[in-house]
Amino acid sequence: MSNPFSEQETQSLLILVGMIIPASEEFGVPGADDETIFADILKSASPHHSTLAGMLAVLDAEGGDDIAQTLRQSQPSGTALLEKLTVESYYRDDRVMRSLDMETRPPFPKGFDLDQGDMSLLDPVRDRPVFYRKQHDPGE
Repeated sequence: MSNPFSEQETQSLLILVGMIIPASEEFGVPGADDETIFADILKSASPHHSTLAGMLAVLDAEGGDDIAQTLRQSQPSGTALLEKLTVESYYRDDRVMRSLDMETRPPFPKGFDLDQGDMSLLDPVRDRPVFYRKQHDPGE
């Protein structure tokens, strides 16, 4: 899929994702504005161009130091989408996963070991009355 974002929109996105997740020298991880991570963000964001373009237009028109708060108030769906896409792309990066001492692989098919939890915590859900219609079996 080609990049539907203009050069100005791309630069604005780069600045925003760098604000969402900045680089950390302390932990030795890149920010979301890293070239590789940003390329993944752009790829993930491309199908959502129309939603994000509205947010970017507000950014370009209003600018200012408190732009993050302005965008959250005036463009909640665009900012939530960008935050989600940024975080997803960021944690797909092998460097970030290694910094968290996690294997750089997909979670499946091997899966990850989880500590066994207290299954009694599900008792209120199990004891709840059925609130959905059971599907009719044509063989009955």
